[in-house]
Amino acid sequence: MRLHKSAPQPATPPVALHDRALNDLRFIRETMERAGAFTAVPGWGGVLMGALALGAAVLAGQQTTAEQWLFVWIATAVLAVVVGAVAIVRKAYHAGMTLFSAPARQFALGFLPAVLAAALLTPALVSLDAHARLPGVWLLLYGAGVTTGGAFSVRAVPLMGLCFMLLGALALFSPAGWGNAFMAAGFGGLHIVVGAIIARRYGG
Repeated sequence: MRLHKSAPQPATPPVALHDRALNDLRFIRETMERAGAFTAVPGWGGVLMGALALGAAVLAGQQTTAEQWLFVWIATAVLAVVVGAVAIVRKAYHAGMTLFSAPARQFALGFLPAVLAAALLTPALVSLDAHARLPGVWLLLYGAGVTTGGAFSVRAVPLMGLCFMLLGALALFSPAGWGNAFMAAGFGGLHIVVGAIIARRYGG
């Protein structure tokens, strides 16, 4: 019986040394990026957001209807979002960070769903004339987003989120008239205190 030998296969060309080095550097960079923390959370921006919330608590407390109270807080929330976004961009720019890094994406994916849930629940609760439950829902879900997203940031951020959740839980089961005080304590006091800590320890 005759055996047929297969034709020899051409040898795979070796990977050039510089290509291998580039691949290794890319792998190391991506690994370090995934393991890093999102440190562009703004400290002074948080302080300013807290100051806005304290002012809103005073103004909202002077309103005579639930609709007016709601308008004050929603307008303040929109302004705070703008302030926070600008502060994040500025801090990231000055620190030479990118907002498209893995930690930044993980922070956003952890933070945004809870905030979106709060935004969707707001008109639903208003339609049920359940304005008194809004402070608890807002604090609880904002805290959940900060806690989840903050897992990819500095330690002070998730701790702040847990404090928000605690305030939210208390607000949900407290008398309706206490809601504005809980809002001031959370969105005002917590933002100012933790924002100052972040600004001092993590570069603004």
